Amino acid sequence: MNSKNPTSRRRFLKSALVAGAGLTIIPRHVLGGNGFVPPSDQLTKAIIGVGGMGRGHIPYEGTRVVAICDVDRLHLEKAKSMIDYNVKTFHDFREVVQLPEVDIVHIATPPHWHGLMAVEAAKAGKDIWCEKPMTRTIGEGKKVMEAVNAHGRMFRLNTWFRFKDTFYGLGTDVKPLKKVIDSGILGWPLKFTVSGITGYNWKFFWSGEHNLKPMPVPENLDYDMWLGPAPYRPYNPERVHAKFRGYWDYDGGGLGDMGQHYLDPVQYMLGKDDTSPVKIEVDAPQQHYDAVGSWRRITYTYADGCQIILDGENKDKDAAYIEGPNGKIYRGFRSDIPNLQSFLKTLPDPEPQISVFSESVKTRKKFALNETNGFWSATLVNLGIIAVRLGRTLNFDPDKLEFIDDEGANRMINQPMRAPWTI
Repeated sequence: MNSKNPTSRRRFLKSALVAGAGLTIIPRHVLGGNGFVPPSDQLTKAIIGVGGMGRGHIPYEGTRVVAICDVDRLHLEKAKSMIDYNVKTFHDFREVVQLPEVDIVHIATPPHWHGLMAVEAAKAGKDIWCEKPMTRTIGEGKKVMEAVNAHGRMFRLNTWFRFKDTFYGLGTDVKPLKKVIDSGILGWPLKFTVSGITGYNWKFFWSGEHNLKPMPVPENLDYDMWLGPAPYRPYNPERVHAKFRGYWDYDGGGLGDMGQHYLDPVQYMLGKDDTSPVKIEVDAPQQHYDAVGSWRRITYTYADGCQIILDGENKDKDAAYIEGPNGKIYRGFRSDIPNLQSFLKTLPDPEPQISVFSESVKTRKKFALNETNGFWSATLVNLGIIAVRLGRTLNFDPDKLEFIDDEGANRMINQPMRAPWTI
């Protein structure tokens, strides 16, 4: 029996109990009515980071929270008050990932912690559910991918539009778009425009403030632990909790916040779950060294000529969401291709995907958005962030995972962590 597989362990224990009780089987409805799931059938989960995002994911299909962790005492108290049974509370995530009773670690911290925590959870034999963006740097993403595979863990990245729900303001889900693209009717190469015109708001309100004044750290917050691997900077409430996305040390503004939501489905539709663009062009004002600013345009180009245009100014007023040599698809699933809807009915569905993480954990089959395809869509985000910060066109080698003839850009792939933290 594999002691690291919680599902196998539970099956063994249930078999032993049945044998020892003379094959007495208690019907499920006797235990609590239709739909009751006994604790032995539930996966256990620990949440690291119980601010707004972490608290919002306390309930999840097929799981039961047994531990919560946060460096802010007030967050811990609020989350605990939302759970109507005993739950363990922790200040240090390193204790959480070592809990033998935990199957899944849910990482809901700011992104500068994602890579380090995911690697430690994988090494401890836990399956991982991580908020987006997957990691703050390309190098950290590579380390997560390697650790998850080396330790045989299941990984879920928490953006879901490639497999369910209406895709923001586009007016449709991704499935019919994927079917149309796979049919080849639009031709090749394709260009995607992601802007407010096509249904996507880049949230430039996540820009940070310059010249923040040092302020006293509130007694409920362990600010040094909140910073963790990020460079030390004096405390100011603008940096932490709901404001952190506006500072390069922790995230990447609207691109860091929404980029993987918006771009992961594009990567999936283009069939590029194992590669990245080779050229990244940017039009942006000079960025502050600390505070995130806005940008006007980012253009990603793949080796085969496909492009993704991020139009931050909503400049292209008549932009199609998808444009190919033979046709266009606009917001609202409007198209200039005659009888597209009828044609759509003749097309096969895309390959099925596991869209409930508890199923992935139990079957040991990869989740729809996992450590590998999630790494590549996180890389899309991080390539754009590096180009914006440097203010220049970048050429990238997706096989070597390095920029071509650009030492400054390559230094941003693996950024140093503040001691004693390291991956």
